[in-house]
Amino acid sequence: MSREETEKKATIQGKRRRLSAEKKFQIFLEIQRGDRPTGEILRREGLYSSDLVRIRQQVKNGAIDHLSARPGKKRRTVSADDYEALKRELEEKERALADLSVELTVLRKKTNGGSWER
Repeated sequence: MSREETEKKATIQGKRRRLSAEKKFQIFLEIQRGDRPTGEILRREGLYSSDLVRIRQQVKNGAIDHLSARPGKKRRTVSADDYEALKRELEEKERALADLSVELTVLRKKTNGGSWER
């Protein structure tokens, strides 16, 4: 079957269905219960056994990630590009603050004859 025929067939059949995390977990639990044959559940949902393998792996990874997380507030991470941009912005502001501090000192000396008091 050529690529064009495959694309036409896919277009006729419709777009690929995306399952929510909740639906995947429901399917996983139903299969784990074992009260119905796995093949029957997969046919009903329009899934393949490879989809089930992927769902099982996602459930395992999610459980491991969740169980290995430490309690408390989660630390937010910033990308390296954002970090560098923030660092440059901070340096610019520090330079501007230093310049303004010098100007303020000069103005105070001119207006008060060198005294810091007002």
